Amino acid sequence: MSYALLFSGQGLQHPAMLPWMADDGWRDTLVDPVAAARNAFAQPLLTRLALAAWSRLSPLLPAPAAVAGHSVGELAAFSVAGVFDAGTAVHLAGRRAALMDTVAATGPPTGLLGVSGLAPGEQADLCQRLGLAIAIRTDSHTVVIGGPRDALVVAAEAATAAGAQATPLRVALASHTPWMRDAARAFAEVLQGTPVAAPRLPLFCNLTGGRVTDTAGARSALAGQVDRMVRWDENMDGIAERGVACVLEIGGGSALARQWNKRFPAVPARAADDFKSVSALAGWIGKTA
Repeated sequence: MSYALLFSGQGLQHPAMLPWMADDGWRDTLVDPVAAARNAFAQPLLTRLALAAWSRLSPLLPAPAAVAGHSVGELAAFSVAGVFDAGTAVHLAGRRAALMDTVAATGPPTGLLGVSGLAPGEQADLCQRLGLAIAIRTDSHTVVIGGPRDALVVAAEAATAAGAQATPLRVALASHTPWMRDAARAFAEVLQGTPVAAPRLPLFCNLTGGRVTDTAGARSALAGQVDRMVRWDENMDGIAERGVACVLEIGGGSALARQWNKRFPAVPARAADDFKSVSALAGWIGKTA
């Protein structure tokens, strides 16, 4: 049985997510879209829920062949790989959110824009012309661009005029771009004071797109992705090279599973959000892997 675990990032959390998980009030908060989008609430919640979900599922399965997390989902992924425990992951999620919010509050309003349908050269030209940066790369023609909100409005108009799709994301800051540089530096200091261990499972990171193998690499990866591009396409490619038979996304929504299925249609991916019970989820992996 060979499968990979992917942990979702922030943005698609919703009240009905992970229906087989206990509710201690978080579903009521997610009903309010403003409250649900707050970093201080969402990042620790998603980390806690992801690890609680895995704690229910893991006794039913062998260890995964590869683990990765998207954006804040890396904290859950690193915990599952043995870099630190669940409590530390949730604590780090809170610190990460607070540092990012502090930086965002002291600078110009920034945000993120999803752009699909522009070639890499066109993406680079658009960013250079408007003073923006690529925050996330899903494939060669699908990226998320970050920077000042007024420039993102112009970018959306330009991308649409060029025949691409442009979608503003419900995020109040330009994560994974140079606008978060001070937050990345401060988070690096937090990580220096955090006990970490070398991964016990094959662990892929957003910063390089490759594997993390030691404690220095773990700290560097978690801090560096705050203000640098998420190389999600490379993460997926690295996991696929391990020959996994299926992929499970844990978190809110199913964006990572859809992206995987588009890139590797012969290797099925599902989201934990799709299942009504943990036993049904484990059963799917057992039959597929």
